[in-house]
Amino acid sequence: MTISYDDELRDRIRERLGGHDRRTVTDHTKRHAAVAVVLVDSLVGEDRVDPAPVDDWIAGRPMPEDLDGRMVDVSGGAAFLLCRRASRLSSHAAQWALPGGRLDPGETVVEAALRELDEEVGVRLPESSVLGLLDDYPTRSGYVISPVVVWGAGRLDLRPAPDEVVAVYRVGLHQLLREDSPRFIDIPESPRPVVQIPLGNDLIHAPTGAVLLQLRWLGLEGRSDPVDGLEQPVFAWK
Repeated sequence: MTISYDDELRDRIRERLGGHDRRTVTDHTKRHAAVAVVLVDSLVGEDRVDPAPVDDWIAGRPMPEDLDGRMVDVSGGAAFLLCRRASRLSSHAAQWALPGGRLDPGETVVEAALRELDEEVGVRLPESSVLGLLDDYPTRSGYVISPVVVWGAGRLDLRPAPDEVVAVYRVGLHQLLREDSPRFIDIPESPRPVVQIPLGNDLIHAPTGAVLLQLRWLGLEGRSDPVDGLEQPVFAWK
């Protein structure tokens, strides 16, 4: 079942974020980054074909037998924007990501998230559209990520920057509530469980997967469980 994109959803998420005792990370050895968790409207069936060259994008990447990497049949109702990063980027190429990046000198996390949203997806929204922040997530690659939840007030006209983003997807929030989600696996490189969020025909890992899991737990279910202890897969450590 899809989730209605309406004022009730907006107000409920804003209230839960506002009442949450947000966990912050102060680590001067890491760079600070922000991501935009943009909530928009979407239509069922508008994504039956993946616009990205998926076979090239997943070339050489190990895939479970039941998955092919395509992000299809995930839209409908309230949704969030998810990006496929370009394969030629110098870091974290060809990975799933939320719009975002490093803070410029003097920027707040809100300013950085909204600027990156404009630069990567071609969407300009005011600070008044921000509903609140999720917990900081420290990454293995040397960042502290601050997720900023933003109300898009409709579908929005998406114009992804081709040098950074292959495609942008409207993923229905109901996809976060799938019975097979979340998944946790063990790896020999870490005592912490690796989190996997099944979406479409792929798996979203931390840090993006951790942010999306807290969006489900806190924004949709009202749970305040931490996610900073969830591990990333080894391929995302660099």
